[in-house]
Amino acid sequence: MATFKHISSKNADYGAAEKYLTFAHDEFSMKPTLDENGRLIPREDFRIAALNCGEEDFAIACMRANLRYGKNQKREDVKSHHYIISFDPRDGADNGLSVDRAQQLGEEFCKTHFRGHQALVCTHPDGHNHSGNIHVHIVINSLRIEEVPLLPYMDRPADTRQGCKHRCTDAAMEYFKSEVMEMCHRENLYQIDLLHGSANRVTEREYWAQKKGQAALDKRNEEITARGLTPRTTKFETDKEQLRQKLRAALDAATTFGEFSDLLLQQGIAVKESRGRLSYLTPDRTQPITARRLGDIFDRTAVLARLERNAQAKSTGKIAPKHNTIERLHGKPSATQNVRLQRTVDIETKRAEGKGIGYENWAKTHNLKQMAKAYLIYEEYGFSSQDELDAAVTAARENLQKSTAELKSFDAKIKERKELQGWLLKYVKTRDVYRGLNSVEKEKDRDAYKQKHEADFIIHEAALRYFKQKGINKLPTYKAIQAEIEMLIAEKNAAYNTYCSDRDRFKELQTIQQNLAHLRNEPTSEKTQKQEQII
Repeated sequence: MATFKHISSKNADYGAAEKYLTFAHDEFSMKPTLDENGRLIPREDFRIAALNCGEEDFAIACMRANLRYGKNQKREDVKSHHYIISFDPRDGADNGLSVDRAQQLGEEFCKTHFRGHQALVCTHPDGHNHSGNIHVHIVINSLRIEEVPLLPYMDRPADTRQGCKHRCTDAAMEYFKSEVMEMCHRENLYQIDLLHGSANRVTEREYWAQKKGQAALDKRNEEITARGLTPRTTKFETDKEQLRQKLRAALDAATTFGEFSDLLLQQGIAVKESRGRLSYLTPDRTQPITARRLGDIFDRTAVLARLERNAQAKSTGKIAPKHNTIERLHGKPSATQNVRLQRTVDIETKRAEGKGIGYENWAKTHNLKQMAKAYLIYEEYGFSSQDELDAAVTAARENLQKSTAELKSFDAKIKERKELQGWLLKYVKTRDVYRGLNSVEKEKDRDAYKQKHEADFIIHEAALRYFKQKGINKLPTYKAIQAEIEMLIAEKNAAYNTYCSDRDRFKELQTIQQNLAHLRNEPTSEKTQKQEQII
């Protein structure tokens, strides 16, 4: 599940960015790590490339450009923008994503969306938490050194002009996130919905607060353990995480909004509502924490829906689902699905390929675990017979085929509107030159004018031919086409989420089907094998 984030920097030392990308740094202090001789330690593995810098170093090229245009000379100026695309740790093993391929994708993304900017693109094979996630850093000079085409997120003429600065607006982040999702879909990589909220929203600041707090707690626990005592707590929780736990407990127990508020008030937490949004004020704070900063399951709509389900369950005598069930609806797996279900191994085939007794012993244990896990999930889905499972697999396959076809239909629509947008931009840029011919009276001067602006005339006439071929009599505005493209991208993202859900469900049900067939010593049918290859 690729993620995308942005950091702006006012640091005038452009070389610091390259130093961070190529040398090891402490994850907490962000200071470079030194060896015993006080020298910088290079990172073990990385790929780096400089774009639009010519033969010069990135830092020198940026400073020359700033001086040429007289920009980025003040302390408060944003000197550079740092974008990070982090891929899912599973993409390497499951989807064949390599560091070189990630670097290539990063360079393509930079050339497409940050044209005209001097840039560094650097790929690291692992994150600071050693989760194995390949990630790409894109650092750009905030100054634009050449004119660029108008992109959908741009809303000012200065956003395309040479000598102007890059702006990372909310619209730009929405656009970049949608493009990252589209890139992951094109490359068959794991992806989550970046445009909508999450059940638990952890900000960058809270993440690092938790990491630093956990490190300090571990150090304190080591001292306690050294004295022969047992530490009382081993897991550090931020104030926001403690608040989330109290909110979850209140949501599990309450049936009305009044009960929910009273339960929280008993713990000193006041619930406030303003403009249809909830916020929570704890005793140690003067400003409330909005539900938006905690997670989507704590906003007004989700809370009222949860309380209504509690009330219905209480009236019917049933037990209402706990908060973990709600979070599963937002994309979090249940306990039985928390560890990924894998297919069983055909031991006979592997033995024929030359695998030894050690592999065979591992495969037997692996198969037993996966068959047991498949049976647990089989019961969780509520299947009572093999026919129900087979019918569910067939329905899941049909849903996947339908969502795949729907997803592909958006590509042609988006391509067509972007093509029209490009021709409209060319038409507008050459329109004044083309119309200027009407003001030239003498034939000799008209020929000279045409020869002088020959390229503009060719582009303008080509645009007119395109509009005529498409049957466009009245030209739409650029903003109207941009709004259509954004709407199509939003619809495609929704269709992509549906596709991912249908794909994961089909793969899971198909794996359950195969593992249970292995449990009953039934061979996998040729039809199923062909369907697996197609999917």
